[in-house]
Amino acid sequence: MTDYTDSRTVKAGSRTYFFDVKQTKEGKPYLVISESRFMGEGQDRERSTIMIFPDHAPDFLNATQEMVNKLK
Repeated sequence: MTDYTDSRTVKAGSRTYFFDVKQTKEGKPYLVISESRFMGEGQDRERSTIMIFPDHAPDFLNATQEMVNKLK
């Protein structure tokens, strides 16, 4: 899994979210969502990452939209 094809960044207080579309060695796209959190002075940032592949993207999107609607 190698190349970036597109990227977006969302800054939210002490957290930064990265949305990156990458490609596998075979040229197939997938989505990587990463969160970087500032843990305090003198400490390393903490980073978490999930990968979403095309066959799971519609279900992931539906679940995300449903949960965002519950925030209103």
